[in-house]
Amino acid sequence: MDISVVIPLLNEEESLHELHDWIANVMQSNQFLYELIFIDDGSTDTSWNVIEELSAKNKSVKGIRFQKNYGKSQALDAGFGLAKGQVVITMDADLQDSPDEIPELYKLITEENFDLISGWKRKRYDNVITKNIPSKLFNWAARKTSGLKLHDFNCGLKAYKNEVVKAVKVSGEMHRYIPVLAKNEGFNRIDEKVVQHQARKYGVTKFGMDRFVNGFLDLITISFLSKFGKRPMHFFGLWGTLMFIFGFLSAFFIGVMKIYHLTVGVKAILVTSNPWFYIALTSMILGTLMFLAGFLGELIIKSNPQQKHYKIKEQLNF
Repeated sequence: MDISVVIPLLNEEESLHELHDWIANVMQSNQFLYELIFIDDGSTDTSWNVIEELSAKNKSVKGIRFQKNYGKSQALDAGFGLAKGQVVITMDADLQDSPDEIPELYKLITEENFDLISGWKRKRYDNVITKNIPSKLFNWAARKTSGLKLHDFNCGLKAYKNEVVKAVKVSGEMHRYIPVLAKNEGFNRIDEKVVQHQARKYGVTKFGMDRFVNGFLDLITISFLSKFGKRPMHFFGLWGTLMFIFGFLSAFFIGVMKIYHLTVGVKAILVTSNPWFYIALTSMILGTLMFLAGFLGELIIKSNPQQKHYKIKEQLNF
């Protein structure tokens, strides 16, 4: 199979017929063997009914229906797990991503051997205050922390080698950082392509300003995980050891000075009256706790298998 198109959606009943027809025309005109995977992330409208209708008419259309709304990351993870295409394309269901970009994205992966191509919406048709400006700030911070020179991390239109989507595990709100997750797994041929962005035709956006706050918090998380996620002892153990040594040396110095003063007959304050005693004690306790946190983190990583944090209610054509 040439291409798997993975589309997560929430309450997009109005756009699905048009999106399907557009994608099908592109695939047929380029003679691609494809599958179109819709993941219904707990829609409360008739989106699933539309997917059932499309899958009955076109066996290339497949559907995954979640028990409830779990989020875009979980929807992508479910689609990635079942995708069979040599190249996996992701896009949003709101018609703001153009399926006409698919042939060029496919060529970049298959002919130029890129692992991942991320779309770049250079010209956007979103609200400047609520989306464009926050998005620029978010992408600037993501570039600085990840080292990837991408202009639009959050663009839904991306293309991957199949082995990339099988290697990355997308959970929480980490769909924004799939290029970073791919880089962490050793896929280094990552680039971007300017893609056409279209104004929303139906419905309203499902994302509010809170997604940018969550995005920056997730950025901090993934920055830490990319460095220490598989070796927490290297972080907690290092700082725990340094704090314990500092506390121990401070306590040792206080003890030596107390003995010296007693030996020479100089009056000295009580050890418990010395503020450095409490600093030393606190440092040793915190150092021990941090070391134990790193040790427990190592045990959890080695003993805890990957778990899916979503429940699939129904599948079509798989």
